[in-house]
Amino acid sequence: LENMRKGIGHFESTSAWDGNVGFAAHNRGASGYFGFVKDLEIGDKITYTTRYGVRNYKIVSKIRINDTDYTSLGWTDKNTLTLITCVENKPSLRWSVQAEEIK
Repeated sequence: LENMRKGIGHFESTSAWDGNVGFAAHNRGASGYFGFVKDLEIGDKITYTTRYGVRNYKIVSKIRINDTDYTSLGWTDKNTLTLITCVENKPSLRWSVQAEEIK
């Protein structure tokens, strides 16, 4: 939560590069870094750039989850990017978007 006050927060239980990489951010207001997440569709592409390199991903899943549901952050042997943000006007729900690396 502290990181989300400044920008995007990384779930420490996930990797920063290999496997499942999980991030959360607000989608409205001054720190609305994930405003685009609600508009993502299956098949859309995302580029993830870090000091480790650049990877391209394709959206494979977009679901609403309860605010206490962290199952989408579990371990995976595929390089997966998981983006979580709130659902507007539904405080107990979150968007969980998962994308798999394009090889």
